[in-house]
Order: sequence, then C-alpha cells, then structure tokens
Amino acid sequence: MTNSTEAARDDSRVLIFDTTLRDGEQSPGATMTHDEKLEIAELLDDMGVDIIEAGFPIASEGDFKAVSEIAARSKNSRICGLARANFADIDRCWEAVKGAGKNRIHTFIGTSPLHRAIPDLTMDEMADKIHETVSHARNLCENVQWSPMDATRTEWDYLCRVIEIAIKAGATTINIPDTVGYTAPVESADLIKRLIETVPGADEVVFATHCHNDLGMATANALAAVAGGARQIECTINGLGERAGNTALEEVVMALKTRHDIMPWHTGIDTSKIMHISRRVSTVSGFPVQFNKAIVGKNAFAHESGIHQDGMLKNRENFEIMRPEDIGLSGTSLPLGKHSGRAALRDKLETLGFEVGDNQLKDIFVRFKELADRKKEVFDDDIIALMHSGEDAENDFLQLVSMKVVCGTGGPAESTVEMEIDGKDVSATEQGDGPVDATFKAIRNLYPTDAHLQLYQVHAVTEGTDAQATVSVRLEEDGMIATGQSANTDTVVASAKAYTNALNRLIVRRAKAGPGTDAREISYKDLT
Repeated sequence: MTNSTEAARDDSRVLIFDTTLRDGEQSPGATMTHDEKLEIAELLDDMGVDIIEAGFPIASEGDFKAVSEIAARSKNSRICGLARANFADIDRCWEAVKGAGKNRIHTFIGTSPLHRAIPDLTMDEMADKIHETVSHARNLCENVQWSPMDATRTEWDYLCRVIEIAIKAGATTINIPDTVGYTAPVESADLIKRLIETVPGADEVVFATHCHNDLGMATANALAAVAGGARQIECTINGLGERAGNTALEEVVMALKTRHDIMPWHTGIDTSKIMHISRRVSTVSGFPVQFNKAIVGKNAFAHESGIHQDGMLKNRENFEIMRPEDIGLSGTSLPLGKHSGRAALRDKLETLGFEVGDNQLKDIFVRFKELADRKKEVFDDDIIALMHSGEDAENDFLQLVSMKVVCGTGGPAESTVEMEIDGKDVSATEQGDGPVDATFKAIRNLYPTDAHLQLYQVHAVTEGTDAQATVSVRLEEDGMIATGQSANTDTVVASAKAYTNALNRLIVRRAKAGPGTDAREISYKDLT
C-alpha cells in the first residue's frame, strides 16, 4: 500500500497541525463557546494551517456540532477530529468531519507500560486492537492519523511493532507524542530518525511530532524531530494546552523562517496574521499571554535598557532577529489620543488586523473617546482590549448596569451593584474584604450561585497609573468551568464585568444550551 500525502511529495515542507481547538481547549478554564470555536477555526484556515484538529466529536454534542460546522465551513485546511481506539469514537468522528473538502480521522491509544495498564491489555491484545481500529478508520476515510500516546516512554521494540501494524492497517500519518514533556531534543531527533530507518513502510507515511512543555522543551523537541525526519508539527496558538501547554505554533513557524540557514524547511503559514490570532485566542480562552513570551509576548519587541535602545536606534538588527511587521505588529508605537478622529482610529484598527464596518466603528469610537478622556495616551494594546471589552453584551443574560464602591482605611469596603437580569433591573449592596470581594458578594446577592472562584488575575494592558487592567476570572461549579475576561481603566469595574462574563458562560453550560443559543432564551426561574 502506498499512501499519498501532501508532505510525501515535498520533503522540504513541514505541515502545521493546529490543535488549539482540541488539546488547547482541554486546558482547565479554556473552554470556548460554539461561535468562538468557529471564529478561531476561520482564522486558522485563513492563516494557512494545513490541518486543524477541530475537536473530540464524541466528547459532547456541542463538540460534535462544532467540528461538523467547522468541517462544512473550511476552505483550505484539512479538518481533523480525535477518536479513541474504538469503533464508536471513530464512527462519530467520521460523521463530524466527512463534510469537509479535506478530512482526517485521528485515532490514538496509550502504548507505554503505564498506559497499557489502564485498559489492562496485554501487548498482543493492544496490537490487535490497533490493527482493528486503524483499519476501521481507513475504511471510512482515506487520510488517517494514528498516535501511540506516551510514545517516548514506550519500549523501543514494542513501539516499532505497533507503528508497523498501524502503517499496514492504513495509517497515512504516524504521530509520535511526548505526552508528558519528558523528552530532550537530542532524544526527540534520534527517536524519529531511528523509527524511519527501522520500521517497514515508514518511508510511505508522514511522521509527526506532538510535544508537551512540562520541562520547557516542547518547541526545541518539535524542531529536533523535524531534523530527525518528521514532516508534521502538532502545535497550538500561544502554546495553549494541558498542564504546561504544547509546542507553540508561532515559535516553530518563526524559528523555521528565521533560521532557514540551518533548518531548510518551510511552512505555508502567513506569519503576518500571527499576532492577531494570538491575541484573539488569549481573549476567548481567558489565558493571558505572559509578557516575556517568545514571539507574541508584550515585551518580545520592547527595549528599555539604554544600551539596547542606543543599539536599536543605530541598527535594529542589533537586538531584533526578526521584524515585528513579520508577525503583524505595527512598525510604529505612536499612540492615539483624545484628539484623534475616526479616520485615525480606523487606520489603527486596520494596522492591528481588525476590519470594522461604519456602524461598528461608531460604537468603538465612542468607547475609544471615553477611554482617551481617562488616559494620557492610548496604546495599541489598549485598542485591542477595547475591541473585545464590549463583545456580545446585548446577548448576555446578566448585565452590569452600574456600580459604586466605597473603600479605605476606615472600615470594610462596600459595593453597590445595579444589574439587569433577564430584563429586570435589580440592585444590592454588600461589604467585603476589599472592593473586589464586596463587588463579587453583591453580584452573588443578585444572582445566587455556588460557583467557586478558581482564578482571579489582573494584568495591566499598558504602562502608567491610568493603564487599562485586563481581569480574568475562572469559575467552577459541579465540574463545569467557565472563564470571563474584561478590560477597563478601573480595575474593580473590570473585575465585575469579568465575573459577570464568567457567570453568563456558566449559565449557558449549566442549562445545557445548544451551540449559538442566546442566554436570554433561558428562563431565569429555571436557572435559580
């Protein structure tokens, strides 16, 4: 059997397999709504991602519907779904992805001694199961990926055996996961190289690598695997993923582009779209990007040291190995202010990758002016935060109308909150250990909930005492997790809006609302 694949015809090409919508979304608190998944999938498709792992179709009805709709909407990317090694998973996966112009079934099973013990299978029993399930997947779909989970801790002889079985059963891509991020780069390169040289039929398939970042070596391991012969990298935007995350798409793509002299491979990614999708994923997932994150961090192209500034003024290549424009950043840091007009704002939005209509611009301009009146300077990050701060407010079941906080050294903080709940205006006043605690108590007074606050984070979007604060809130209730985020120059206001945003998402999940359901369609009485 000869398997024809994109990469087999071009050994200089590295396929980018993005699993932000599957592995990335599995991060506790990173769950995205149906519409957010569709939006991110469209951005990935437009960016030039070769394969989008859109989800785990059998995990839930919502996941199935999201993968199905992404498959139907895809224009360029191959759409993939994940399936465990059983017929029910594989059948459900195929039902979800079959509507795509290009599709893939990705099936997996844990092959290390630790993972074999979970289903209590012998080596022979697992080998038979791999043959049966990969064959079943190939009978449905001509493009099948197979992964031996925890491959890097699987016995060498057994790993070679099961990979050979998967290839003979029809797998077109063999993915080697470093599931727990234990491998070092030299081991990653050697493993792929030895597998290609040893396993019969290995030259007929694409080898892929999926690296976790538990020891901070995911990107290095992925690039080393490519040096060893892998021609597909599994990654996520911002490195999002379980525990310490995954290989970051932006890191591997820019490393290949920047060091083409020693890594002579290319991808089809439009790097100018990297910053925009990085920021959007950060917003919808509620996972802020650390300031010193490679490529997309706020400080990645910032220079404060006098020596560095002097060097940059003389020749920016002294301290920048890539251009900010290459990832979609503006080449200038000129801020907007309260005297700026609509034309300047529209130009700035277009520079940052946002396309807005006239009516949307009017709404954004009003909020921009309100912000500019409170700040001396409005920076790029302020504009980005502003773009997302008012999203979908009209569809929210709970809406913050107004609030007033009294705090100081004289006693406990007090917060009066007015909200609109299911179209009714209600208000409450509560005291607490600080203004944020008092505000959250007032909101819970108005909308009683047993949700546990798992995470509360505050990040300054820009510098100065008038900087916007981006607040992330993560709530958990009976195993359901929801994240909210908001930005405002008033940290307490941002906190209230983020908390309300998280509650709105939790309401929809608690009510088991279908994809795209308006929260207002859910009866308030049924939810309390």
